[in-house]
Amino acid sequence: MNQEQALAILKSGRNVFLTGSAGTGKTYVLNKYIQYLKARKIPVSITASTGIAATHLEGTTIHAWSGIGIKDSLSQRNLKALKEKKYLKKHIDKTKVLIIDEISMLHLKQFNLVNEVLQYFRKTDKSFGGIQLVLCGDFFQLPPIGSSGETNKEKFCFMSQSWLDANLSICYLTDQFRQTDSKLNNILNEIRTGSVSENSVAMLQSCSKPLEEEEPTTLYTHNIDVDRINSTHIQGLKGRKKIFRAKVKGNLKLAETIKKSIMAPEVLELKKDSKVMFVKNNYEKGYLNGTIGTVLRYDDEGYPVIQLSNGYEITAVPEDWRIEDEGGKLLVSYIQVPLRLAWAITVHKSQGMTLDSAVMDLSKTFEKGQGYVALSRVKRLEGLELRGFNGTALQVDRLALRADQRFQELSKELELIYDTRSLEKEARGFIKANGGVLNKDEIKHNLDRLEKGQKIVKKSTYLITKQLIDKGYSLEDIMIERDLTMGTVSTHLIKISEMYPQTELSRFKPDRSVMNKVKKARNQLLKGTGGGERISLKPIFEILKGEISYDQIKLALVFV
Repeated sequence: MNQEQALAILKSGRNVFLTGSAGTGKTYVLNKYIQYLKARKIPVSITASTGIAATHLEGTTIHAWSGIGIKDSLSQRNLKALKEKKYLKKHIDKTKVLIIDEISMLHLKQFNLVNEVLQYFRKTDKSFGGIQLVLCGDFFQLPPIGSSGETNKEKFCFMSQSWLDANLSICYLTDQFRQTDSKLNNILNEIRTGSVSENSVAMLQSCSKPLEEEEPTTLYTHNIDVDRINSTHIQGLKGRKKIFRAKVKGNLKLAETIKKSIMAPEVLELKKDSKVMFVKNNYEKGYLNGTIGTVLRYDDEGYPVIQLSNGYEITAVPEDWRIEDEGGKLLVSYIQVPLRLAWAITVHKSQGMTLDSAVMDLSKTFEKGQGYVALSRVKRLEGLELRGFNGTALQVDRLALRADQRFQELSKELELIYDTRSLEKEARGFIKANGGVLNKDEIKHNLDRLEKGQKIVKKSTYLITKQLIDKGYSLEDIMIERDLTMGTVSTHLIKISEMYPQTELSRFKPDRSVMNKVKKARNQLLKGTGGGERISLKPIFEILKGEISYDQIKLALVFV
C-alpha cells in the first residue's frame, strides 16, 4: 500500500494499524494525518510507547496520557481514582482520535489497560471508548519489556482481545524511502522473512573494511559501551569545554518524563571538533534527526556552528520540545540545543534515525530485532562498517514473522476493495460527526498557521458565513459548504447584520408579499408588549396561520 492510500483510509475515521518496514515513511504519514486533523479542529491525542518516539511526534507517552503509568492491572478503585483527576478526564473526554506510535514496544497488558481506561471514562463498552484508534509501528523492531519468563506471545499487543475488538484496518506501507541501495534492501527483507541467504551473510561480512570517514558514529547494543566511547573522545580533544543547559518549565511530573525521553541531554558538554548528531527534524534549516556533523566554531551568541560532511554549515540554536493539550495550552517545555555527542549511540536510541554512515558492533546482540533496527538505520551498504555480529543479530521473532505475513495479506485485501469516492464520503462524515471544520477557507487558514508554527485560533462561525456571503455564495451554497440548516444560516444573517452592518445582504431578502406579512404580524405583537421585548418566531408563525415557514420568517426578520 502506498502513503496516499493509507492516508485516505486514516481520514475515513476507521481504526488503523499503520505498519511497514523501516524507511517506508510511517512517521511521515502520521504527521500528515495529524496536520489534517488539527486543520479541521478534530481533537487528536498524540502518544507513543516510549518517550523517544513520543518526542519525534511532539507528543507524550501513552502511559502518562492514560494515567496507567507502569501498572499492568487496575482495580475499580484505581479506575475511580484516575477519573477523579480532572486533567485526565478533560483530555480523555475531549479526544476524538488517539495515536499510539511504536506500538510494538507497548506490552499486551498495558494495551488492554488503555482500552479499559477509555471505556470506563467514556462510559461505553465500545472498543477504546468509541474514538478512532491509530496504531503505528513494526513488530520486527524491539519488543516490549516484560517480566522474567514471559514469552513474546504474552507481550505482543496484537495477541490481545483489545486488538481484535478494535477491528483494525491494516495499512502496510511498501514503498521504500530510506534505503537507496537494493542490496541492503534485499538483506533487510530477508531478515524480515526469517530466511537470510548465505550470499547476504557474505555481503555483511564484507562490510568489515573501515569507512573512509574520520571517526564515524558507532552503534552499540549496550549503554556502557556508548558512554565509554563518547567520554574518551571528548576528553581527548584540546580546548575549553562549553556547557549548554536545558531550560525546562511546566508540569513537573511531565518534565521528568520528557527529560528521560529526549535525546538532547539536559547538560550538553561540547568542545571544538566534537562529533555531534542533530536529534530533531528541522527541514527548513536543513537537518534531520540523525544528521551528523562536527563542531566547527561558535557564533556571536555562543551557539555551536556545525559543519556537515558535505561542507554545509548550520548553527545549532536551541529548539523547543513541548507537550500541549488539545486546546494548545502548554503543559511542559524543554528547550535545548538539538545535539548530542555522536561518536557512539545505542541501537535503542537510534530508532527513527537515518544515518549516512555508521560503524556497528552487533557481536553482543541479546534481543531479536536489534540487528534489524541497527542495519535499517543506514541508506546503503557502502556506508556500513560492521565489526561483528552474532546469530541473534540476523534473527526476528517467529511470532512477529507470522503476524507480519498476515498483516501483509490483510493490507492487500484492503487495497482490492479500496474505493476513493467511498472513503472521501466517510472522511466528510467523520469530520461532521466529531464537530470538525468543513469550510475550505477556514481549513486553508488553519493550515497556513500550522505551517508557520502558530496556534490555531477559533474563528467566529458568523465570520466564516460572512466571508462566504462576500464571495457571492447563495443561501443553498452556504448550507452545503458549511453543512448547516436554512434556519441556522438565517440566524447567522441576523447576527451578521448586527455585527457587520456594512455587509451587503439585500439579495437574500424575501419577496415583498412575505416581507409585508411578517412585518404586519411583528408590529401587531409589538403593540401588545409595548415595543420593548424581542418577538419570538412562534407567535408570528401562529398569527400567519402557518402560511409562511419558520425559515422564511427568520429570513424576513433580518430586514425588518
